[in-house]
Order: sequence, then C-alpha cells, then structure tokens
Amino acid sequence: MIYKIRQILILFILFIAAQAFGQQDPQYTQYMYNTLSVNPAYAGSLGHFNVTGIYRSQWVGIDGAPVTQTLSMDSPVGKNVGLGLSFLNESIGPSEEQWLNANFSYTIQTSETMRLSFGVNGGGRILNIDWTKGTRQSDNDVQYQANVVNRFLPSIGAGVYFHGDKSYLGLSVPNFLVDERYDGVKEGLADERIHFYLIGGLVFDLSPNTRFKPAFLLKYVSGAPVVADLSANFMFYDRFRIGASYRTGDSVSGLVGFQLTRSLLIGYAYDYTTTELRDFTSGSHEIMIRFELKSREEGLKSPRFF
Repeated sequence: MIYKIRQILILFILFIAAQAFGQQDPQYTQYMYNTLSVNPAYAGSLGHFNVTGIYRSQWVGIDGAPVTQTLSMDSPVGKNVGLGLSFLNESIGPSEEQWLNANFSYTIQTSETMRLSFGVNGGGRILNIDWTKGTRQSDNDVQYQANVVNRFLPSIGAGVYFHGDKSYLGLSVPNFLVDERYDGVKEGLADERIHFYLIGGLVFDLSPNTRFKPAFLLKYVSGAPVVADLSANFMFYDRFRIGASYRTGDSVSGLVGFQLTRSLLIGYAYDYTTTELRDFTSGSHEIMIRFELKSREEGLKSPRFF
C-alpha cells in the first residue's frame, strides 16, 4: 500500500513538472559540448573532425526516469561547408526512441575573428512503446491494447551560429515538424511541439593560466515557460575545468572536466533537483567524452570551451 501511494505521488509530481516545463526533447547539463544536437549550424565550426558522446541518467532512483545516450560527429568539408551526424537513444517509462540526424552548414567570414554559419538538418526518429512495462491508467483503454512498434517520425530543422575563438551565439529550431510521440508523464501519445533554442557564451582570459567562461541555453516550447540553463566554468592550465550550473525551476549542478591529451576531453556533471522530486531521487548524472582530431598547429592552441 505504501509503495502504491509512493508511485502515485511520484507520477503526480512528474505530471506537474511536465506541465510546467513541457520537456519533450532531452536536456543536457554539459550543453556547451553538445551544440550539434540542437543547432545544425555548429557542424564544422571547430575547424577539425570532432566526436562527442554523452551518457545521462536523470532522476536516479525513480523507475522509468529518462536515460539518454547521444553520439555526434562533425567536420569541415572544404573551405566553407561543414557536415555532421548525430545519433540519440533514449528510454523513458515503457518507451524507447532512436533519433538520427544529418547536419549541413555553410559559413561566411564576417570579420577577421568572427564567422556566421547557416545550418539545416534532416532525419527522423523511431519510436517503440511496450505497454506491458510499468502501469497503465486503464486495461479497457483501446490506446493501451496495442504496442507501438517502429513508428517513424521525420524531422527537419535549421539554425544560425555566430562564432569566433572566444565567443558564440546560436539560434535554432531542431525540428519544425509536428507529429505524435510518446508522453512519458501521461502515458500516452502527445503532439510534438516546436522547440526554440538560443545558446551563447564568452571566454575571458583571467591570467595566462586561468580562463573563465559564462554560458547560457534558453529553451522555449509553446505552452510552457522559458527554461534557462545558466553556467559558469573555469579552466586552469588548459587541463582542468570546474564550474556550476543552474536550470530555472529544476536543478543546480556541478561540472568538472579533464583534458587528458590534446585530443581527448572527459567531463562529468551532477544535478541536484530543486523540485519535489528531490524526496525520491539522488540526482542526475552525466558523463561526456570528446575526441578531436587536431592538426599539429591546432594542438598548440588552448583547448576549446565549446
């Protein structure tokens, strides 16, 4: 009986959270290293081949909470063109989704230090739902009698990205298409909503061995408040990174990173939720690995913060 009451309470809190924030796309605390997943214009902006992988386990301790793995790669092709590929796998409750997007960007030089990139992406998602997992609202509801098997949902998005060696600003819509997808809170199919992302950051040299980077990510979904991720990170001796982040109405986070070699960066983030869910979860964990295939000349430069 106590277990059932606990589950009902958790589902109620999750429902309230979904109404407040309308989260349909996955969220990341280390978003500054995962820009390609929300903005196709980022493709090729580093100037060399790059592979980034992120594993995120959200709300640890709650059955059916989101678990996300993402892998992205991009590279410049020629002088002004960038190409990228991003893959994502997410499970939440009885559903699993796999997303695959191809990204294309074209860049123009606007000044000696700044560039403006335009990007488009196209691909799709495969949705599977196994209603035998977890609980259902009603055994007599027709919606829950048949599983969803390999439902394909196409996606088309676009973005712009204004960037230099020490600053960036991007605006994007990863998917313009509205279709049905799984709603993990209401345990049903809900309409996909268009997501708008605004991302930006600056890098300051505080000393020859210390750099400071404030950054932000704003997400707007129709029918929900704007969600803001605000972060501040320090990098010491081009090797060690440490910082903190705040997501409005959701969590506070700590971030660390280690530049193991000139090509390999690993990072970790821990989120402590500030909502009622803190009584049921120990927090969220996120691990990031980035590999960059740099030239010898690039290896002499400071590691990128973004």
